[in-house]
Amino acid sequence: MIVAGKQPSPQWLSMDAAVKHCTTGIGIWEWAGSDDGGEPDVVMACCGDVPTLETLAAVDLLRQLAPELKVRVINVVDLMTLQPKEEHPHGLPDPDFDALFTTDKPVIFAYHGYPWLIHRLAYRRTNHANLHVRGYKEEGTTTTPFDMVVLNDLDRFHLVMDVMHRVPKMHDRAAHIKQAMRDRLIEHKQYIERHGEDMPAIRDWKWPY
Repeated sequence: MIVAGKQPSPQWLSMDAAVKHCTTGIGIWEWAGSDDGGEPDVVMACCGDVPTLETLAAVDLLRQLAPELKVRVINVVDLMTLQPKEEHPHGLPDPDFDALFTTDKPVIFAYHGYPWLIHRLAYRRTNHANLHVRGYKEEGTTTTPFDMVVLNDLDRFHLVMDVMHRVPKMHDRAAHIKQAMRDRLIEHKQYIERHGEDMPAIRDWKWPY
């Protein structure tokens, strides 16, 4: 069964890269990250179309606000890869999982479903204690597409604030960047109340690199 949205969506990968990525089920998006093939300061993981969009938008903000931060972006299309190999045939062996998610760095995971599912799949992994999942909180109403994401704390601004909270090297600058993100959220609320649609900077955002 194929489930597809009715609205146009970004195409992040070429056909060849998409085939390889979907065959593996999980992988680092080198073009999106800034860890330069080394050890990251934070891992930004995502699964689902909207969480992937918001994660990449958050990474864009981090590049602007904290260019010294080393970010690794991991996209997941097969959730069963999060389980140990012993539990599911698609599961990653522990060494491979640790190589992707590290054994001690904070992981911010944006997911379109309930956060507890990700924790259930990955609870036996080495770095589970540092795994923070943003997902569906059963919040919603008749509002704009981006505001639905905001209501569930799954938007780019909350993701940036999560990074500021969880990466030790950012603690000196965290207060200022968090305040800037809260200001963006207030601007968003004010705009949709006046215009009934998302701000152009959000609605028309595209990966700029």
